[in-house]
Amino acid sequence: MSRTAPTTAPTTGRTARARPRLLAPPGVYRPQADTRLLDEALAREELRPAAAVMEIGTGTGVLALHAAGRGARVTAVDVSWPAVIATYLNALRHRLPLRVLHGDFALRTRGRRFDLVLANPPYVPSPAARLPTRGAERAWDAGPTGRLIIDRICATAAALLRPGGVLLMVHSGMCGPRTTVRRLERAGLDARVVLHASVPWGPVLRARRAWLEGQGLAVEGAEWEELVVIRAQRR
Repeated sequence: MSRTAPTTAPTTGRTARARPRLLAPPGVYRPQADTRLLDEALAREELRPAAAVMEIGTGTGVLALHAAGRGARVTAVDVSWPAVIATYLNALRHRLPLRVLHGDFALRTRGRRFDLVLANPPYVPSPAARLPTRGAERAWDAGPTGRLIIDRICATAAALLRPGGVLLMVHSGMCGPRTTVRRLERAGLDARVVLHASVPWGPVLRARRAWLEGQGLAVEGAEWEELVVIRAQRR
């Protein structure tokens, strides 16, 4: 990409599972280091039979497919029509049942609660104050602090989860993992960082180097980005 354009999986001490072959048309976020890190966190979670799972920002649907392959009832949501179509076709291709929805995750699932919510939201800091409404940038641009979608997820997580339900969210260390943990805790969840990885900067970050350094979001000459997965459980 995109966010980091890594060429290798993050080093986390676990062997990555085989990834299914996926349709990923232009403009759809392809599985990368952040996807793989979130997938590792997913692999550590116990899923009871027919557990209700939602994925926010499904992209190609790879994580939704992994959860469905473990017997979960999965709803995959994305604001991008190409991503919705790609996920639907990938589900058909792999013969796995998915409910695929287009639009805002909170609006499309209003009134429903889940045992597990997966989120790989846009999190790259951008000079633009508002989220993009079209183009591939919708998968990564997230406002001046990179938190426009992260903060919405923090604010709505408790309403999305059943008692004991879990949110797994991946984002960049640039976005303030401690802030995410504090906001989730204030919302009534027990939250902590459970996984880390370091990945090389990709073209998006490199193109914004001067702006990121000027905003204090990156140190001069930085070449590596920290990714984190935050696990939050509703009490």
